[in-house]
Amino acid sequence: MRLHQSWTTAFIALIVLTGAAFAEVTVSQSNDPKAVIGQEFRALLGVEHRTVSAVPEAHRTALATGSLHAAKTVKAKGKLATLDYTEAFLASQPSPAGNADWQCLTKALYFEARGESLKGQFAVAEVILNRVDSPNYPNTVCGVVEQGGKSGCQFSYRCDGMRDVMSEKGAADTSARIARVMLDGGPRTLTFGATHFHTRSIKPSWSRQFERTAAIGAHLFYKP
Repeated sequence: MRLHQSWTTAFIALIVLTGAAFAEVTVSQSNDPKAVIGQEFRALLGVEHRTVSAVPEAHRTALATGSLHAAKTVKAKGKLATLDYTEAFLASQPSPAGNADWQCLTKALYFEARGESLKGQFAVAEVILNRVDSPNYPNTVCGVVEQGGKSGCQFSYRCDGMRDVMSEKGAADTSARIARVMLDGGPRTLTFGATHFHTRSIKPSWSRQFERTAAIGAHLFYKP
């Protein structure tokens, strides 16, 4: 009996010492290589899942649509690191007001994108502000929006012959709030630096020469 207890005590001590010395070593209890491979594969999938989860939503969308292969991330330029593309977020912002550039951006969003989702409207604002930052376009919002060209106006509402009256008060307020947020430095992460867009119903000749960076609602977005 005492001999049995001694062997038991020694065996337990051996287990404790072995565990202390090899606490981070995983020992396979099977000689089946499939079990080891399966365990390693599950661990690899866990790392991949955590990595994908850490990627921003816009990047995951671009990966899913195949538009990220050559797109570069546009750094947020303002105070907001991220945007909440919801009505609640816009309603929480101060009542919008501003100068001529704010008014021009508000009108452009209203006439070009008021039928789109909030993300779609923010995306059009990105395009206009990306042009303002580009040396290839005027350096003011009004200059960009009102710019003409060989084929006419850059933004169709400027050349449609209709009076630019924002008669839908709700849509006008949304456009004004989006314009204010973006002019105050809202991040531009939806279109990956796009300077052009068009509706899905048309296919302008320049679209074959540019890189498509995003597809949001009824609009496709491009950069040279």
